[in-house]
Amino acid sequence: MPAKNNLLWAALLLLFAEACFAGIGALVKLTSSDANQIQVVFFRNFFALLVMLPWIWLQGIAILKTKRWYLHLSRATTGIVSMYCFFYVISQLPLAQAMLVLLLSPFVVPLIAKFWLKESPSHLTLFAIFLGFIGVFIAIPVHGEAGSPLLLAIGLLSACLVAVTKTTIRYMSDTEPAARIVFYFSLLTAILSFIPVPFYWQPLATTSWWAFIAMGFCAAAGQMAMTKAYALAPASDIGMWTYSSVIFAGAFGYLFWQEPVSMSWFLGVLLIFYAGYVTHRQRLL
Repeated sequence: MPAKNNLLWAALLLLFAEACFAGIGALVKLTSSDANQIQVVFFRNFFALLVMLPWIWLQGIAILKTKRWYLHLSRATTGIVSMYCFFYVISQLPLAQAMLVLLLSPFVVPLIAKFWLKESPSHLTLFAIFLGFIGVFIAIPVHGEAGSPLLLAIGLLSACLVAVTKTTIRYMSDTEPAARIVFYFSLLTAILSFIPVPFYWQPLATTSWWAFIAMGFCAAAGQMAMTKAYALAPASDIGMWTYSSVIFAGAFGYLFWQEPVSMSWFLGVLLIFYAGYVTHRQRLL
């Protein structure tokens, strides 16, 4: 059983990571009218790689030595496909509704962790995850374009791939430090996502370039925080804190695009946080 302090730090790191990822979502939405998905995915990974280079230099090149290339490549592959799916959904829907698709991943993480990592979440943890899932749907009702079968299918695929990615982090964290995991993710996704760029290039506005740079910082910081969080605690214990991104997405959507925040949104948020409290309280007993 992880130490109580580890669980607390893991939860805080995951909250910070989700704030960064919600920020990336806002930046993707900002650039969606000017850049295509191919460009957005590449520059998100390219600038994240640039941000990581000084950190790797300070850590020392020796930190990059690994014998688990297959896991890094697997994580990069699932991660980049998830990005393409998720960024497409963001371009089609209001930010808060689009973030809903990633909030499905905590529901999938414990199932993957159970069969792959042999981690067995308690009944109370599963109940708390269910509460959080219900809270998401109360906070962000799915209606209108969000009900499109194609968008729902793409969103579900993205969420499942995110769950696989997060469980992979947990699996490799026994030998791979956070800096190495994030660096190879940024490097491999930048290389893979560059391949189609020359065929889909289009001119970009100055605001898009600044948004891509900010996206890189958010991506690197979020990946580092998430990777460290899943190294400190099992995915089945902290995965449900991913629900917190609904709070950040709702706030960004309201502040920058005046997307409405209803009373049902607040009720859903309360339920999500209660679910988080139930899970954390259980680990303290």
